[in-house]
Parts: sequence; C-alpha cells; structure tokens
Amino acid sequence: VQLQASGGGLVQAGGSLRLSCAASGRTFNNYRMGWFRQAPGKERESVAAMNWSGYTIYYADFVKGRFTISRDNAKNTVYLQMNSLEPEGTAVYYCAAKRTSSVRYDSWGQGTQVTVSS
Repeated sequence: VQLQASGGGLVQAGGSLRLSCAASGRTFNNYRMGWFRQAPGKERESVAAMNWSGYTIYYADFVKGRFTISRDNAKNTVYLQMNSLEPEGTAVYYCAAKRTSSVRYDSWGQGTQVTVSS
C-alpha cells in the first residue's frame, strides 16, 4: 500500500485546511485509514480514523467538532478537513492504513507539515 499525503501549509489560528491522502497499490475495502500527527518534541498521536466502508469513525477528543474525516472511493483518497485550527495543531500530519483485522498501522504516508500561527 502506498500513501501520499498532501494539503499541509501555513494558516492563521481559526483557519481551515484540508489534508488529502491518496492511496494506491490495492483495494481498500477491508482497510482502516487513520490520520496521526506529531508535534516537535512530542509523541505521535492519533487524530481521526475510519474504516474504508465509512463506518466506525474515531476522533480524538481534542479535534471533535472541528475535524472531519471522509473518503472518496472513486479517487481512493481519504481527507481530513480541519476547521478552527489552533496553534497547538502545528505538527506533521501523517496518514496511515491497516487491515481492519490488524492491530497496528503498517503503511504510512510521508507526512505533511501543518503550521498554525497565532
């Protein structure tokens, strides 16, 4: 599975960005897709995830109500719409994939930088 993340950039606090994760290499019907982030000096943390079917959606508490994960089957792409961004959201954002039966995510994109200025 190959994943290509894009859409990061510099935005002011309160602004919005939409991240994209283009997936290729196989069909993803039995996969779970996740977005993670890692801020400087901090551990990587989970942001949002969903099964490719569109069900079993998860959001970290710190993004609930502000971020939305979705996918476009025709484009094999998963999105993370991020609204009301806060400076604490500055991080490298990664998309990842795993079979729904697996414990760990085993395919990772290269990451895209999101910088939120105050």
